[in-house]
Amino acid sequence: MTITSAEITDAWLQIEGHVRQTPTMRVKGAELGIDVDLWIKLEFLQVSGSFKGRGATNFVRSMDQGPAGVVAASGGNHGAAVAYAARAAGIEANIFIPTISSPAKVAKLASYGATIHQVGAVYAEAQAAASEFLNANGGSMAHPYNDPTVVAGAGTVGLELDSQVGEVDQVIVAVGGGGLAAGIAAWYTDRAQVVCCETRGTASFNAAVAAGSPVPVEISGIAADALGATTVGSLPFEVLSANQAASVVVDDDAVVEAKQRLWDRLNIVAEPSACVPLAALMAGAWKPEGNVALVICGANTPIA
Repeated sequence: MTITSAEITDAWLQIEGHVRQTPTMRVKGAELGIDVDLWIKLEFLQVSGSFKGRGATNFVRSMDQGPAGVVAASGGNHGAAVAYAARAAGIEANIFIPTISSPAKVAKLASYGATIHQVGAVYAEAQAAASEFLNANGGSMAHPYNDPTVVAGAGTVGLELDSQVGEVDQVIVAVGGGGLAAGIAAWYTDRAQVVCCETRGTASFNAAVAAGSPVPVEISGIAADALGATTVGSLPFEVLSANQAASVVVDDDAVVEAKQRLWDRLNIVAEPSACVPLAALMAGAWKPEGNVALVICGANTPIA
């Protein structure tokens, strides 16, 4: 299975008016202490606080809902996005999240009126509980990264970036289950390389690249609540493999430093997972070439 640019365009037409077209800004490398100038896509300004608002809205607006409305499992961001989209559409949302989800994300979920089920230590356990609930109660399951409707919605980040800045050579993005990176790769195909960035405690895509197919990994560390997919999605892995996406892994300390630098230099408050792409550049884990874009994908984090 793959995702086409036509499906991404259709997703944009579906979600237009229900999500924000986030801005893109040009940043000199010297401002961030790196060697390359960047286009930065400010996707942390999206509804619900992350790029997930796009895929969730596309799903909710495209699918028939069963008795229990929309059901989702999430580390926090996807759940918040589904809850936001469901409230906007006037339907019920049951969201399953693991106990590692940050209090900021739990509070945001509650603010959108979703029924919250906090189950399991990691995302995979929350997903299993959500599946049991769906089987017993009906509804529609909005998978956070392995559903083509959700991935096509995420791909509208690439569509917008393309329209805002023109041709780019590389797009650097964080990867959990892989939906955002796959959507962007599906939009650009061979016109730009997608660089997938993870932490050592959340490196499911890197493990899949090494194994040749998705494999489970142990989840830990600073970005576990957002990038904590035990196994990268089969659909994203197929799309990313076909588009020869690169894999980069960084340490948690580099993410902490990148998070602080975004605030000190650009006054951007981003959650740790959204700082992983910048951490890859600051740590020298990836050497960018050509016209480079970077996505800051979420801001669901306590200001402190």
